[in-house]
Amino acid sequence: MHKYEVIIYWSNEDDAFIAEVPELPGCSAHGDTKSAALQSVEQAIELWIDTAQEFGDPVPEPRGERLMLA
Repeated sequence: MHKYEVIIYWSNEDDAFIAEVPELPGCSAHGDTKSAALQSVEQAIELWIDTAQEFGDPVPEPRGERLMLA
């Protein structure tokens, strides 16, 4: 399991739980349950990191503390 902060919320528009990783721009996933969304986003994190490494882009280290969003 990765150590990035994950935000999970219900989306009426998508009729699903959405899991977003604020530290990895564009990294998100969805699921019928919170648990399913979390499992899917773990796979999305791996793909995000693999793709960044393939293209030589930096991979941020997990902050290890709660992010402050405005």
